[in-house]
Amino acid sequence: MFVIIGFVVVIACVLLGYTLHEGQILLLWQPTEFLIIGGAALGGMLIANPLPTTMGIIKGILGSFKGASTTKEAYLDLLKLLYELFQLAKRDGLIALEPHVENPDSSPIFTKYPSFLANRHAVDFLCDTMKVVLNGGIPAHDLEELMDIDLEAAQHEMLKPPTALATVADSFPGLGIVAAVLGVVITMGKIDQPPEVIGHSVAAALVGTFLGVLLSYGFVGPLARNLENAARAEHHFLVCIKAAVLAFARGVPSVVAIEYGRRAIEPHERPSFQETEEAVKSVR
Repeated sequence: MFVIIGFVVVIACVLLGYTLHEGQILLLWQPTEFLIIGGAALGGMLIANPLPTTMGIIKGILGSFKGASTTKEAYLDLLKLLYELFQLAKRDGLIALEPHVENPDSSPIFTKYPSFLANRHAVDFLCDTMKVVLNGGIPAHDLEELMDIDLEAAQHEMLKPPTALATVADSFPGLGIVAAVLGVVITMGKIDQPPEVIGHSVAAALVGTFLGVLLSYGFVGPLARNLENAARAEHHFLVCIKAAVLAFARGVPSVVAIEYGRRAIEPHERPSFQETEEAVKSVR
């Protein structure tokens, strides 16, 4: 939602300021400039990035319009899920977790939390780690190292789309100059025309530079930062899982293990102790 609001604010303020300076809005409508700049940027992105990264950019952009997925409610669902799994293991033994982590899509525990189940990164991270715990024989410090390796690889992959999109944003001013130069070349071919024709052609050429800078700093650059923030939030969601599972593997009570996970959540999204306690009580 805030992405859409931001786009509207950028467009409205730029056009309003331009209009107040008695500018003609129709002069800014240059489809060929959009084609040159946008097409070249798209082509460069396809050249520079493998298909998974390109698809990640598209998925990330679409997801940015839906808002953040790692909300306080999502964290509460995570903590409740972890508490149920830990309590089941304490009550019936670790072996009771096997059917749940082997097939989470049909698990009566996991299916109670569809928002978590939709997060395949988190599901795979939790289930793969719990499978290692089920196998036994791994010290807590080795389990932590194993999870850190997984987290590092996941973060590296998550940051590829925003990094690639930021590179595209950086290219827009240069591509705007390309469009402007082509416009000047066209203008030189009209040098024998009346001044108003030449002036219109020069104005159209300068729109290319304007569009390149505006797209870079007003739209694509901020969108790349939005994707980066979303990737870091997703990584922090996995860190919360790591903290709780590691505490559980050390043998602390389920409630304490959940508290480890809660403390790993960033303060602006962290549920309070009372909220977590009430959420845990609701699944007992």
